[in-house]
Amino acid sequence: MTLSEIAAGLEVTARQRDRGVAVADDTETPLVDRLSGHAADLPCTPAATATLVDAYSAGRSVGDAASEAGVTPMTAAKTLHRCGVAGICPLAPTRRGVVRDWLDGRIGRSDAVALTGGDEADFALATYVETHDAVSAVADAVDAHLAGSAPLGGALGDPDGIR
Repeated sequence: MTLSEIAAGLEVTARQRDRGVAVADDTETPLVDRLSGHAADLPCTPAATATLVDAYSAGRSVGDAASEAGVTPMTAAKTLHRCGVAGICPLAPTRRGVVRDWLDGRIGRSDAVALTGGDEADFALATYVETHDAVSAVADAVDAHLAGSAPLGGALGDPDGIR
C-alpha cells in the first residue's frame, strides 16, 4: 500500500489559527508605563492594572489580585478582561447567549438573570464582557510583559558561547 492510497479520502476538517510572527520584546519598559497611554480604556489606574496582571498571572485568584491592587473584585475582573486575559467571564457560552438575547431585547432582564443562574454579580460581569472588547494594544502589552521583557540578545544568549 502506497502513501497516496493511505491518504486517499482524507480531508482537513479543522482550521489552524494564524498567530502571526513571534515577537521578542526588547523595550524593557515597565508594564505600568506601557499601559499609561490607555488609561481611559481601563476600569482602574495603570498601576493597579499592572499589579492585577502580575498577581493574577502568578496564580492568585481574581479576589486576591484585586485586594493586592486595592480595587474591588468586579473592577479587577473587568480590568483583566480588557487586558485580554481569557476565562474571566463567569458564565458558560450558552448562558452568555442568554445575556446577548437580553442585550438584543429578545427577553426581559429578570428572565435573563433567572436563566443564567440568578446571580446578579455574574450577570453584571457577563454583560460587561459582552459589551466591552479587550483593548488590543493593552492585550499586546500584557502578552509581551508576561512573555518576558528581556532584550532579544539576552533571550538568545551570548553569541560568543555559540561558537
